[in-house]
Amino acid sequence: MEIGKRIAAVAVAGALFVGACGGSGSSAPPSVAGPGSVAPGSVGAGGNCVAGSIIAGGSTALQPLVDAAQKAYTTGCTGTTISVQPGGSGTGLTQVLSGGFQIGNSDIFAEEKLQPADASQLVDHQVVRQGWVMVTHKGVTGVTTLTSDQATQIWTGAVTNWKDVGGPDLPIVLIIRPASSGTRATFKRIVLGGKNEAAGTALTEDSNGAVQTAVSTTPGATSVVGFTFYQSNTATLNALQLDGVTASVDNMGNGTYKLQAIGHMYTKGAADGLSKALTDYMLSPTVQNGLVKTMFYAPIGTGPAATPPVVVGPSSPAPASPSPS
Repeated sequence: MEIGKRIAAVAVAGALFVGACGGSGSSAPPSVAGPGSVAPGSVGAGGNCVAGSIIAGGSTALQPLVDAAQKAYTTGCTGTTISVQPGGSGTGLTQVLSGGFQIGNSDIFAEEKLQPADASQLVDHQVVRQGWVMVTHKGVTGVTTLTSDQATQIWTGAVTNWKDVGGPDLPIVLIIRPASSGTRATFKRIVLGGKNEAAGTALTEDSNGAVQTAVSTTPGATSVVGFTFYQSNTATLNALQLDGVTASVDNMGNGTYKLQAIGHMYTKGAADGLSKALTDYMLSPTVQNGLVKTMFYAPIGTGPAATPPVVVGPSSPAPASPSPS
């Protein structure tokens, strides 16, 4: 039975979401499905129901979208079971490499976590553009934006009180992610310029949900969460602009908001069976023009280009370009 006939159309939500930061975003760019996208009439529009059972796990930033997509897919395709599990990008990559997961969800390129020989065994399916926003406890008033330099000073421990950046006389409590986290790696690369966090004075939480709880209940706390998680918790978190730019889907899509990255779904070797059906479905108009926008991600075809990092080392070759989805 055709999946498209059994999945209700999803209304497109507005692009802006961080009202607490103030400002306004630019007009939303055209919605474009990314490389490897499927044409109308195939997945999500005309069929390709593949029965079976798979595990897609890893990134907690990508988890809400993948989970919503699998629910829509399995509703329209009986005999299918797709388990979406958390654990962090590092877990997603190592588990798909070992065969524990059929799909490894990641916020970062495999080359950033795995040895070149291991990364070369995985095929990269780039499915969405996702963003993160710096957040604070509601008691941190008077701070609406941080420059990258101010954020770096806070996260490396050079600034330890909110009063030094225009806030209340309140100690700063950092809520960081574990080493396996793609969110941590992305924030460290884009905002901190590769500098290490002041881990000795920080608390560690391993998922967006746990971070939200920790920040909202810890006076003076700050961390970073995905757009989707902030949108679901605006009543308990303050959002901060980065370098004066509002965290919004519009600004992520037009490239002015820099704390963003590609959402990857890796398979070991070429995707086949249900794994291929799901990754194809993620790139279908049903997801790219529907779920992606309603959940505060951006279609894969928008925003700045992204390529795997060059591995630096005396015997480490530059990584190959990701395989097409």
